[in-house]
Amino acid sequence: MNKLIQEQILRPEVQEFIHQNLKTDIQKLILKGSPFPEISVQELAIQIEGKNKSEKKLPTWHQSKGILFPPKLNVEQASSELTAKYKASLINKGTLIDLTGGFGIDDFAFAEKAEQVFHCELNEELSEITRHNAEVFGKKNIAFFIGNSQEFLEKIDNVATIFVDPSRRKDSGRVFLLKDCEPDVLKYQDKYLQKAEKVIIKAAPMLDISAALKELKQVSEVHVLSVNNECKELLFVLQRNENLSPKFICALLNDKETRTLEFDEQEEKNLEIQAQKLKQYLYEPDTAILKAGFFKSLSPKFGVDKIHQHSHLYTSENVNPDFPGKIFKVIETFDFNQFSKSNYSKKANVVCRNFHLKPDEIKKKFKIKDGGTDFLFFTTNSKNQKIVILAEKY
Repeated sequence: MNKLIQEQILRPEVQEFIHQNLKTDIQKLILKGSPFPEISVQELAIQIEGKNKSEKKLPTWHQSKGILFPPKLNVEQASSELTAKYKASLINKGTLIDLTGGFGIDDFAFAEKAEQVFHCELNEELSEITRHNAEVFGKKNIAFFIGNSQEFLEKIDNVATIFVDPSRRKDSGRVFLLKDCEPDVLKYQDKYLQKAEKVIIKAAPMLDISAALKELKQVSEVHVLSVNNECKELLFVLQRNENLSPKFICALLNDKETRTLEFDEQEEKNLEIQAQKLKQYLYEPDTAILKAGFFKSLSPKFGVDKIHQHSHLYTSENVNPDFPGKIFKVIETFDFNQFSKSNYSKKANVVCRNFHLKPDEIKKKFKIKDGGTDFLFFTTNSKNQKIVILAEKY
């Protein structure tokens, strides 16, 4: 998108057209062609798709006037406003270099705390779009570099923070191992630590945390981020001369609040937890905690018992509303074989934990329709029996 196209897209009548067609079928819109001779229908489609993609993820971008959007893939790959704000709470004041700037969502949040932010981006069009939006939002402390960020880094000394979100797309496919991403943070981590007091590496939520910790150096903190109970990001914070065991922080984000819980890896290893029988209330931990793997630590922290060593479901006689996850009231419990004969035919939300069948297999086997207010937990109890728990949300 060149400057001329940008100017045409920002015309009031074009912006109104984009707004009026947010709910229009894109394929039908493309077939009709563009009503504006200076702008292709494909350019209009990019703006409509980008604005639609931003509605929940980037509400400030969606609601603001004069914003330009890149192709939808760039919007999909961008951080959400919630996770960007959280990351900004981790940076040092002073200068920050974002080696993989992209659509700039993180940098707009960083600019609220850092004195100077450098946005590095290989894609010239994407960089120019982000630069325009920075002007719209009045972010005057963001500078833009188009080109290889490693070359830019060579010219810089002693910055407060380096942030890098390595690309997880390679040869048209998706990757998630750190060594397969671009840039290769394992290769460059020593250089990063020479240049910055703090290095923050963003990684895919499916990355094995233990494996990553064996490859990364001087990790001081590991942050596991979930948004509305969906694990979204892993953040590895590297700091010079940090040789202690890293802190583990699970950050549970939603539109109303950010809740953080800190766990100790050694404490988790040393804990001995005995599974107990099912009681009145059932608890399912937030996905951030499940990803971090602090299954035993939840019991003493929140006064709940595990129902089995490997089921990762918890129970208590009296409800604990502070539990970090979903809370259910147990209605009835079935032996799995007994459930097979019960002819259960209602709608239900099926959950499997430490069970030999998957939810889709269970729904097909028992002809259970998805949805409704009932929850069916197919799991294993403290006596190693396969059971089904009928529950409702607390």
